[in-house]
Amino acid sequence: MGHWWVRNIVEPGKLPLLLALAAFVLTFVVTRVVTRLIRAGRGPFGNVSAGGLHIHHVVPGVVLTVAGGFGAVASDRHGAGAAVSAVLFGMGAGLVLDEFALVLHLDDVYWTEEGRKSVEVVVLTAALVGLLLAGFSPFGVNDLSQQELHDRGGAIATVAGNFLLSLVALGKGKARIALFGVIVPLVALVGAVRLARPGSPWARRFYGRRPRARARAALRDYRHDRRWARPRRALQDWIGGRPDPRPARLPGHR
Repeated sequence: MGHWWVRNIVEPGKLPLLLALAAFVLTFVVTRVVTRLIRAGRGPFGNVSAGGLHIHHVVPGVVLTVAGGFGAVASDRHGAGAAVSAVLFGMGAGLVLDEFALVLHLDDVYWTEEGRKSVEVVVLTAALVGLLLAGFSPFGVNDLSQQELHDRGGAIATVAGNFLLSLVALGKGKARIALFGVIVPLVALVGAVRLARPGSPWARRFYGRRPRARARAALRDYRHDRRWARPRRALQDWIGGRPDPRPARLPGHR
């Protein structure tokens, strides 16, 4: 076990990345537990305020992210400074992305339906960093042999091809597949060859005069949402907590 650890984590310089990922996930989990306890009125925790101003945890998150980022740039990735900077950066990123929806909407939407975006972003980030830690490189560079790496033309063609596949998947309205396709090229290929989601830039551009393609895309989108919407919502509720119900609208009000 010790030999595997040194060979696969320490020698390649992946220890800071592992520490950052562990700090990121742990910080997110602890933060969600604390906020859910505050929401339920349990435990010794409470909201932090200064002069009547509620301090969101994205604020210390930004400070930790900046400190960890600059510390990582200024340190050797095999030294103790890199490890400390990685932990600070992971903690800061966990706090910031836990309130990603607040930053996106510039509003306190933590316990609303819009707040689910924070959970999605955290899960995607953890998964992508996990792939990087496992040895995957962006745009399939890890799939190239040493001879191909020395051949600049082959390396550039591979990167450009995988980047194009990810762009096509993104244009088809498949943002998650496009993100994972940056790390795992085969995923981008699947997203690029399948039908676009209705309303995506690709569908508006290429399905305008193809009613059959529009109908197939709409049917596939409906079946996909029907199959995965409920399990996805249940997982998000389990991770981040159930959002507050929307207030009922009075007749005549918008």
